[in-house]
Amino acid sequence: MNIEQSTINHNPQILKVYLYYRLLLGLILYSMYETELAPKVLGSQYPDLFWLTSFFYILICFGALFVFRAEQLRHSFNRITGLLVIDLFALLLLIYASGGPESGLGYLLLVNTAMASIFLRGRLSLAYASIITIFVIAQAVYQSQTSASYSQNMFAAGSLGILIFLSSIAFTYLTERIRQSDSKAIEQAQYAKHLEKLAKLIVARMRTGVIVIDEENKIELINDSALQLLDIPSNGHYINTSIEEISNLKDLIMTWRSYPIVGIPKVHQLRAGQEVRISFSRLGNGLEERTLLYLEDYRTIAQHAQQLKLASLGTLTASIAHEVRNPLGAISHAAQLLQESEELPKEDHRLIEIILQHSDRVNQIINNTLVLSRRKEPNAERVDLDKWLHNFQEEYSVRRNATILLTQLSDNAQTKFDPTHLNQVITNLVDNGVRYSQENTGESKIEIRYGVSDNEETAFLEVIDFGKGVEEKHIQAIFEPFFTTEQHGTGLGLYICKELCEINQATLHYKKNESEQSCFRINFSHHQRVI
Repeated sequence: MNIEQSTINHNPQILKVYLYYRLLLGLILYSMYETELAPKVLGSQYPDLFWLTSFFYILICFGALFVFRAEQLRHSFNRITGLLVIDLFALLLLIYASGGPESGLGYLLLVNTAMASIFLRGRLSLAYASIITIFVIAQAVYQSQTSASYSQNMFAAGSLGILIFLSSIAFTYLTERIRQSDSKAIEQAQYAKHLEKLAKLIVARMRTGVIVIDEENKIELINDSALQLLDIPSNGHYINTSIEEISNLKDLIMTWRSYPIVGIPKVHQLRAGQEVRISFSRLGNGLEERTLLYLEDYRTIAQHAQQLKLASLGTLTASIAHEVRNPLGAISHAAQLLQESEELPKEDHRLIEIILQHSDRVNQIINNTLVLSRRKEPNAERVDLDKWLHNFQEEYSVRRNATILLTQLSDNAQTKFDPTHLNQVITNLVDNGVRYSQENTGESKIEIRYGVSDNEETAFLEVIDFGKGVEEKHIQAIFEPFFTTEQHGTGLGLYICKELCEINQATLHYKKNESEQSCFRINFSHHQRVI
């Protein structure tokens, strides 16, 4: 242990009291001497020495209050030792000027000893007590040579020395016990802070979103996952903010409070289009109650459900496809032979075309269903959307005479997605957008916007066309299988796109943008997610 470590890390209030005690002691002794309250005791042998010592001791103590701060002294061995030594020599001079230990001033050294036992550790405090005792006895021996009261001075010095050692031992023991108690208290406080910090970190980093609101729907706690699911900036201040300002959960919360059904989660679509599963719970806190919301990303749940659904669909579809394709092939083949017949009236050729057309349509439905049911686990890779979309723009322009406008809203838009799946999804969305834009404006043009969401965590992509948009009554049904408003459509295009997004833990939804244009938005998962 080095010298600097031999001082205890004290509460600065103790040191401040000690600094004021020194000044008060000097003022009292000086005042008593000047007013002659104890003329036979204070400065009885050397009055000038007593006056000078007490006067300069007051100046030193007064200056120490301004020069040394308690916060600075608490870690400094040299400064604390310097103050103790100054006090020791000042008191020894005052005792000497007053006739020695028998004057009674020697008992002030007990306070100095006690302070040394508090501020210094172990052997240093005993060494300091030994030094004081040696000086007291030496002073008594010196003064006894010029005084007739040798035995009285020696008895007083010896008694004082014994009291000094007893004080040093007692205060050293008590201080050590207090230090150990303080050390344990500090360790427990630090461990409690560590647990609190760990709990906050777990809540902040857990994948489930957690929100705690009071009776007035004001937020008291919200973690990073909840901010990400709500698609709001993570660097904002949301404590004491009303839940309705950042989400559309108010009606759901009020309904649950009116009719609390424990254990039944709700699937809800947020403003950003993200689907989450919400569970509620009550938190009792005295007279006030808090509502706890758990928000789970529905993409992960949907992905597991999708895997089970595809597994069962594959078995069912394979058997149905085999049974349907045989008669379908016979119908198609018979229609083709009938079409080649020279005896067929011309007005019946249109009926043959309808048969062949719808046979192809049924066959396409079977093919799409088989492709969907046989889909394997996604081979997700890290995708830089800016680079990938520029490559897609070039390839698509070669295949079709269409214009794709790319608008980058923010940098570093990355995700994890199966590139084959992503190409199929974007191709399908762009094909639809180009077709509707052509029908409405006469131009084969669409716009793709992409960037990072407001919470700076996940990327998004929007395919915007210049068509009339989806009718309000059809919005809820456009992603259902076999739903179509087109005469020749299969109704599986958007359904497959949504399924592929969910397999890759992304979401696809339809909305009108700020310009009231038709927009399909994909919210991707984090590019660092574990597959």
